[in-house]
Amino acid sequence: MLKKILSGDSCAQCRLCCVFDRYDIWETPVFTDEIRRKILEANPAAEFITKDGGFIFKAEELGEDELFSCPALTENGCMLGGDKPFDCRIWPYRIMEIGGRRAITIASVCDELYNRPLSQLVGLLKDGLAEKIFTYAESHPEIVKPYCEGYPVLMFEGK
Repeated sequence: MLKKILSGDSCAQCRLCCVFDRYDIWETPVFTDEIRRKILEANPAAEFITKDGGFIFKAEELGEDELFSCPALTENGCMLGGDKPFDCRIWPYRIMEIGGRRAITIASVCDELYNRPLSQLVGLLKDGLAEKIFTYAESHPEIVKPYCEGYPVLMFEGK
């Protein structure tokens, strides 16, 4: 979804969005049952818990320097290819709830996008991506995360 402004090569080299520390473990993606089963076929050790009709990875509490890697991450990148969950397809954009309203924010840890002009980041949203994100969130509320301070808000849903 972000190919207009983000190259697949940049993502494949970075993989920052696939590894979580104790402060951002809440950002693990929400999976459909179909994707969960696909991951379990390739990685039977992966554990999931339910979340509002979807599934998230079960991760033990992490220590100060510990990291949790997505069980779908392999040496060659994401094993899901084009079947990535919606959270992953729109990352570093995030859909969050602020004061009862849905908003699209951006994660600052993605240097590739975060350092782009704001007009480019919002422009992609206005070119149809925002509508796709808000529509998906309407039918899959489990992907909407509570607002986390420090995430710049790019757009509120126009209701």
